[in-house]
Amino acid sequence: MFKLQKSSLNLVKTLPYLLIVAGLIGGVASFALTYDKIQILQGTGYKPSCDISPILSCSSEMNTQQASFLGVPNSVYGLIAFTVLLTFGVLLAGGAIVKRWVWLTAQLAATVGVIFMHYLFFQAVFRIHSICPWCFVVWMTTIPVFWYVTQYNLRQRNLHCPALLRPVSAFIQKYSTDLLVLWYLVILGIILQRFWYYWSTLI
Repeated sequence: MFKLQKSSLNLVKTLPYLLIVAGLIGGVASFALTYDKIQILQGTGYKPSCDISPILSCSSEMNTQQASFLGVPNSVYGLIAFTVLLTFGVLLAGGAIVKRWVWLTAQLAATVGVIFMHYLFFQAVFRIHSICPWCFVVWMTTIPVFWYVTQYNLRQRNLHCPALLRPVSAFIQKYSTDLLVLWYLVILGIILQRFWYYWSTLI
């Protein structure tokens, strides 16, 4: 129990800075995607700098229906979301006292974000058959935001955890970093296996 409390204290201190870093990285990637999308829409034959190969390509995904939601490019939602995330992190780092409903709103946003991220990952790998590098940066940034916001809310009891699931919650919090690394390895493993026909030509 003492270790869990100590870990919680560390998360309280580090979470604001993690959100700031995630907001900056995700914001830059979203801006780059939005800029490239605008240039492509202008029809000037613009080629995004992230068009590295047939597999690593932004323009191949920008021209698909999965690249937009309700007629708005996904990168625009990303710009808004990561700007809010950055602002939230700065406020927390500055000592702002945040009410429970704000943390629950952050939890909802992080959960929707990570679900949407996995949907886009599935579409890219199994339907579009290419990976947008800037999109990949956004995806990999979304995961730790959800991971650590969820753990913070569980530790601070902003989220109710049923007694039956408390051992699972304790296990996740104890091996938080290991499980996060495993999450990344699974994603990279899927990409490696799915596009091995291309990676093998580079060896």
